[in-house]
Amino acid sequence: MNTSAEVIEKPNHKKQFFFDEFLDYLSVEKGLAKNTLEAYRQDLVRYDEFIKKEKISDWSDIRRAHILKFLAAEGRRGLESTSVARALVSIKLFHRYLAKERYVREDVTSVLESPKLWKKLPYFLTLQEMEAILNAPDSRTPMGIRDRALLECLYATGMRVSELTGLTIENVYLDNHFIKCRGKGDKERIVPIGSVAVSACRIYLEKVRRKIKAPTGHFFLGRNGKGLTRQSVWKMIKKYAIRASITKPIKPHTFRHSFATHLLERGADLRVVQELLGHSDISTTQIYTHVSGNRLKSVHAQFHPRG
Repeated sequence: MNTSAEVIEKPNHKKQFFFDEFLDYLSVEKGLAKNTLEAYRQDLVRYDEFIKKEKISDWSDIRRAHILKFLAAEGRRGLESTSVARALVSIKLFHRYLAKERYVREDVTSVLESPKLWKKLPYFLTLQEMEAILNAPDSRTPMGIRDRALLECLYATGMRVSELTGLTIENVYLDNHFIKCRGKGDKERIVPIGSVAVSACRIYLEKVRRKIKAPTGHFFLGRNGKGLTRQSVWKMIKKYAIRASITKPIKPHTFRHSFATHLLERGADLRVVQELLGHSDISTTQIYTHVSGNRLKSVHAQFHPRG
């Protein structure tokens, strides 16, 4: 009979089995989003390839030195520090799982600390740049009407691109000016949507979407009637950024950064912005206070007795 300290004997388990079982555990027990699970899988696949090169065939034979060597190799490969840090998180979660299920005797990552990272200030668009890109689609064409509505919706709500592409028509309440959004960890939140975006979405529904035979309930549709992908939205935004003569790096998340920054610059409460963005931890939202320095300076000058 096994004691809790003993390793469970499981015959001929392949590493792929461990990965699949581990990712199922994260999905079911932790409720992680598909994108997060896929990122963890990619990290573990690279980790497994490295372990094979080290001629290690059993997870029990891995030592801390092997993990540190792998992380160093990832850094030399040109990965940013944030990606290396996430790889370490993936590895630590995996080894903790192996120890919890008693596939190995100890968690070799228990004393490994995640590297302290410099927080990168997010890119965001100025109000003038945002106005330019929102006006870039050709509203005389069906796809231009759709794209204008999509860009207005991104900026009005601060949604992640995965939330936008997963948005269904029954979760858009234009009469009440809000959207029901499903975010990370399958958490649901209510996001207000302004009158300009509501108007653009109404025009899209009337002139474009209702004329498309859609086999899906997605709100934003492609020419084929299916929901848009994250990649197609990214390409769309790159196209309109060029048309608007915006040279700074831009992607769908730039709209989210701009949404938060513009709210804070105009005096919005940090806790409200946290709620709108769907951040579970306010420290994630606080990064936007750094990019709205002009607002802080103006408030200081206005209210401080020596300003």
